[in-house]
Amino acid sequence: MTKTRVAVDVGGTFTDICIMDEETGAIRIEKTGSTPDDPMRAILNGIEQAKIDLSKVTMFSHGTTVATNALITRRLPRAAMICTEGFRDVVEIRRANKEDLWDTYKDVAKPYIPRRDRLTVGERVDAEGVVLQPLDETEAYRVAGILKRREVKSIAVCFMNSYVNGVNERRMREIIKEVMPGLPVSISSEVMPEIFEHERFSTTMANAVCAPVVVDYVSHLSEKLAAGGYQRDLLLLHSGGGVMTPTSVRDFSARLAGSGIAAGAIASRFIGNLCGFPNSIGFDMGGTSTDVSLAWNGQSRITKDWYIEFGYPIRFPSIEVLTIGAGGGSLAWQDEGGSLRNGPQSAGAYPGPACYRNGNSVATNTDANVVLGRLGNSLAGGKITLDPALASQAVQETVAVPFGMELHKAAEAIVYVANANMANAVRLLSISRGYDPRDFALVAFGGAGALHGAAVAKELSIPTVIVPPNPGVTSALGCLLVDVQHDFSESFMTDASIVSAEEMEIAFVRMETQAAERLAHEGIAAADMAMQRTVEMMYQGQWRSLGVNAPARIESVGMLIEAFHAEHEREFNYRRDEAPVSIFRIAIKAIGIVPKAELPKYEIREHAPDPVGRRPVWFDGVAYEAAVYQRETLTAGANFRGPAIVEQFDSTTVIPPDMSARIDGYLNILIGTKG
Repeated sequence: MTKTRVAVDVGGTFTDICIMDEETGAIRIEKTGSTPDDPMRAILNGIEQAKIDLSKVTMFSHGTTVATNALITRRLPRAAMICTEGFRDVVEIRRANKEDLWDTYKDVAKPYIPRRDRLTVGERVDAEGVVLQPLDETEAYRVAGILKRREVKSIAVCFMNSYVNGVNERRMREIIKEVMPGLPVSISSEVMPEIFEHERFSTTMANAVCAPVVVDYVSHLSEKLAAGGYQRDLLLLHSGGGVMTPTSVRDFSARLAGSGIAAGAIASRFIGNLCGFPNSIGFDMGGTSTDVSLAWNGQSRITKDWYIEFGYPIRFPSIEVLTIGAGGGSLAWQDEGGSLRNGPQSAGAYPGPACYRNGNSVATNTDANVVLGRLGNSLAGGKITLDPALASQAVQETVAVPFGMELHKAAEAIVYVANANMANAVRLLSISRGYDPRDFALVAFGGAGALHGAAVAKELSIPTVIVPPNPGVTSALGCLLVDVQHDFSESFMTDASIVSAEEMEIAFVRMETQAAERLAHEGIAAADMAMQRTVEMMYQGQWRSLGVNAPARIESVGMLIEAFHAEHEREFNYRRDEAPVSIFRIAIKAIGIVPKAELPKYEIREHAPDPVGRRPVWFDGVAYEAAVYQRETLTAGANFRGPAIVEQFDSTTVIPPDMSARIDGYLNILIGTKG
């Protein structure tokens, strides 16, 4: 009996399902409409539509937007926060900064937990971890009683200096559990043991408000899968690029914020490595947005400076992904200065582009591509039909007439602006981080990534574009390529010149022991555990740190200092070898290795494929007679030149004039932007 692995990625428009045969590595895909009011319904619809026998599924992995959407929409159950006396308003004071420095009228959003539900108790720990005042238990019981009467669904406990000694927080949790058994309680000393109180409080607050929503969703989905015959743990992708089991979700729910976009970054990194490009840029363009990620030397960039809403950081390690409002449904419009703009406003899934015939009359990127001949008359294997007349009318009325342009020039102008916006996003994640785009390959995926990828790469002088076999469901594939992963960190603030390698080794071993216990609790065998060490350092006087990889055994602090100097030079283009260096934090990435099926590789036979047809396609104001290929007929070794269009069920690939394309052994399309 064939065993399969299933991955599900829930997007704003479509829910993508990727089914892999364990024995052959063969992949089949299924798409179904998303149901934003109840994401679980779309998943179950997709399982039924794909005729998946859950009793034969050995792994079910899921990238979910539930936590992200809950934070964005603020549809959150009532939660509370308990703080040290005098520190009730840390999350409201924030950093006293603004997203737009010059907009005096735009206020930062209110905290996820309102002030009336942020209560205080007496306790105090100093900066060295010495308990100056034990928890006032009489007050603690009184506060717990108040919150019980208010029927809160979750509580965050955030005490000052608990990152060095969480004894008072742990005792507060015991009292809450005694008064309200079964209630989710997040304590900052376990969620995010870091010195900066706002970031620690904010992360713990996000974790608390997400817990009831996420735990309820995961529990119900697990029950539905089990009822269908699935016998293993549901694996949930988190923002750091690994998966969590339901056991960990209860304690670290906010890790699922950003889950969906991480899947695409993981898949693009994997595909880049597979094709021999350890340096790759992920370019995931969908219906409403584009996500850009970067992998250097085969590893994704990780950040801890991210948020769902500005002002409320979530400091769990996350794959760095830059998202902009540019997608197939992005609207073209004219600003007050008379310039053509594109997005971030979007026609969304409904009514969608004008050519969808659902009532929208404003031109979108999809309409422009239809006018230019780059898209045919249907999408998703004929499930969505496109009306060229409505697309032309929208482009004519939105851009051509107001700007006095010919129809095809107007359509190209829409695409040019969209491509410029996306190229700028790639620059922000590469050039501004000290990376040269010319050293990378661009992995173009998502429903519209392959449509625009070659043009964006040419704008940035990126020599190679990789289009995966199934671009539209590549993010779902990413859910099949991950391991169970947890992140542990510990403040370790000291002068690097006086700390010994033995002290650091003892601290790392302590964390690795905790990590191994958690992985074992999730059923991971000792032989399948791997630990990756990181040391965060800074020049003395700085407050931002840089992380460097540490060896499995610390034998020389000097080697770590030298690695920091080199990383600082790469990131900021200078180093100060004579300046003293401080260690800020040490961290562990604990990995539970999950067996992975390998993608099939085919024998390469060089040949020129026959197109299935030809049609006029516009590039730079000229109509070319472009060859049209069907992706399913392109075998390993096929090579051809642009202008060409490659159509398939989930995406369309555009190869402009003067560019070449070839199919590699894994059936990726490799586009050479220099011919």
